[in-house]
Amino acid sequence: MKALMDLGAWTLDQVRHVGRLAIFAVQLFKELPASLSRFGLVCQQIHFIGNYSLLIIAVSGLFVGFVLALQGYFILVNYGSEQALGVMVALCLTRELGPVVAALLFAGRAGTSLTAEIGLMRAGEQVAAMEMMGVDPVRRVLAPRFWGVLISLPCLASIFSAVGIFGAWIVGVAMIGVDGGAFWSQMQAGVDIFSDIGNSLIKAVVFAIAVGLISLYQGYNARPTPEGVSRATTRTVVISSLMVLGLDFIMTAMMFSV
Repeated sequence: MKALMDLGAWTLDQVRHVGRLAIFAVQLFKELPASLSRFGLVCQQIHFIGNYSLLIIAVSGLFVGFVLALQGYFILVNYGSEQALGVMVALCLTRELGPVVAALLFAGRAGTSLTAEIGLMRAGEQVAAMEMMGVDPVRRVLAPRFWGVLISLPCLASIFSAVGIFGAWIVGVAMIGVDGGAFWSQMQAGVDIFSDIGNSLIKAVVFAIAVGLISLYQGYNARPTPEGVSRATTRTVVISSLMVLGLDFIMTAMMFSV
């Protein structure tokens, strides 16, 4: 009986968190248009969030391209289809690995940074000071950061895919000896700009909304203690990663179902 009561209490607690997140999202989305009036703040957040995440995204994309080329070649050569290496790598990166891996890396690097920053502002009573001075912290602090996430992540996902394809070319063409013309021509013929690249960008935008909302919500509602900020940062990584993987499955089933 006690286990059933604990399960019910946990379920109610999760429902409350979902409701608070929905209210938080509505408040944030209402302030997004007004926050563009101070575009300098948005540009600062794009630089802080996107530029500082560029190195890990680009390096990870390069090595993912290396591995895809090696694994793909050793599989395709058994069927005499090694010339299809380019289109295989491109489809894997644009459809799945580009937006998904970039979003996971982004959540671990930029998402935790946003949560810790907002949580420390809450702990240092900077948010309370803004409210006392009549400054809306959602418009001044949260909305520019959300814009930074929304703009940065699709760009980083595209860079991840592009660098990964270049890495696959280095391994497949320059090192192994796959024909370069077949590598690029089959990729050009097999990758559709709307159904593949367009859907990849849609995925990246959805992931950006999820990661941005979770990161800002966890930081804004973190307990104003070092332990509270630490737990909020951990929750950001865990929840964001699970949300990205779950949303990827749903969107893949919708976009590429026959």
